[in-house]
Amino acid sequence: MFSIEHEFDSTVITLVDEGAAPLAEDVVINAFEECITVEQYDPRRDAVTRVSLSIAQLRDLAAALDLPEGVYSRVQSGG
Repeated sequence: MFSIEHEFDSTVITLVDEGAAPLAEDVVINAFEECITVEQYDPRRDAVTRVSLSIAQLRDLAAALDLPEGVYSRVQSGG
């Protein structure tokens, strides 16, 4: 299950783990104009862990999901 909310400066997507236990903590994705943050609560540390991705890194991640093992470089289109 997931939810999408539009805030003033970002879009917030929350991914909720459903199914048999043990369940993972919710994942919150904040999409800003200049970056994407991914957050998840870590109960062992009692803290939220945050990873920030640039828009270019997000594009690379999206491309990587459909590619076989290897090293790649995306070519920027001119114009």
